[in-house]
Amino acid sequence: MPDTLPARPPAGQALIAAQSDQQAVLLWLSEFIDRPATLRSYRKETERFLLWLSDRNKQLQQVQREDVLDYQRFLQAPWPPERWIGPARPRQHPQWKPFTGPLQPGSIRQALTILSALFSYLSEAGYRRGNPFKLLRQRQPQDSRPIERFLDTQAWQAILDTLSNLPTASRREQLQAARARWLMTLLYLTGARRQEVANARMNDFSQRRQQWWWRVQGKGGSLADIPVSEELLAALSAYRDSLGLPPLPDHADSTPLICRIPGQRNTQLHGISDKAIYLICQEIFQRAAERCHETDTRARLLQASTHWLRHTAASHQLDAGIPLLMVSQNLRHASIQTTRRYLHSEEDARHAATGLHRMQERETTTETAPKPDRSAQTDSNSP
Repeated sequence: MPDTLPARPPAGQALIAAQSDQQAVLLWLSEFIDRPATLRSYRKETERFLLWLSDRNKQLQQVQREDVLDYQRFLQAPWPPERWIGPARPRQHPQWKPFTGPLQPGSIRQALTILSALFSYLSEAGYRRGNPFKLLRQRQPQDSRPIERFLDTQAWQAILDTLSNLPTASRREQLQAARARWLMTLLYLTGARRQEVANARMNDFSQRRQQWWWRVQGKGGSLADIPVSEELLAALSAYRDSLGLPPLPDHADSTPLICRIPGQRNTQLHGISDKAIYLICQEIFQRAAERCHETDTRARLLQASTHWLRHTAASHQLDAGIPLLMVSQNLRHASIQTTRRYLHSEEDARHAATGLHRMQERETTTETAPKPDRSAQTDSNSP
């Protein structure tokens, strides 16, 4: 590969004034300043890629198809591991590493999709020519196997028992218990993503025609309304009561939907990050696992993550008889086939029905069936 940079379009054709890769990437990221969760994800993936390019002494304008394939393989097993892999730490930590381990196929696809969006932007802006990420093969058909990362009835009951028995000796413990109950109720009844919850405000809940709705900003900044059941509304009121707020929010209430525990001196309510939401859920899963005597249920709880609650919400809604289309709308799936993967009861019924088709019973039926009386037939047909 030549060391010289590919020719850039004439200056008059460029739509951005960036003079370096860093400036170009920062300009692209600034397009997502109003979508914090998207910004964090895009910033993480572009930083990883720029660090990888730096190790290879390359710039964005030099990236070609072969580099894309090399990076795709690199994400499967970052090498050398001591340079790239380490425990999760804050970005400012001196021992921070870009990866906590090799990426799974879904995470690799997401990383390449994000980088493709970056290169499309740079190409259209005249910063470089072409997008080598667009040459990747088309994705394989979407996996249609049932989702297994969800909490079954036993695991969910362990969580409910845990929430009912959280410590409440001190005022701080009372606030923590109220917050945990509200958070788990919200995630379970709505199937919301933790980033959506972290970004939400109380006045995202509103009433229309005597019905309450929660307006959620989802992936790509899309807005959707989720129905609020009486149970969810009661849980919201209980949480607001623990914070000293009126039972229900109004249009001017911009309090975060999930708040930090206020201090004794500073009682102002601030929101928490999606990482904090993850840690709260992990603590509940851990406590629930400690209550379990059944090995499989305990193992399931120890493996669970916040996103399992979204899967659990979908599975349990379908099990409760809510129509597939409505569950798909509540979870804001782009395709109803995605929602169908949570129909475990449908799979169980098909499996049970298939068991009715057995060789042994068919053989037994054949052996014990009465044989026709050939002699009688002969006699009746004789002249």
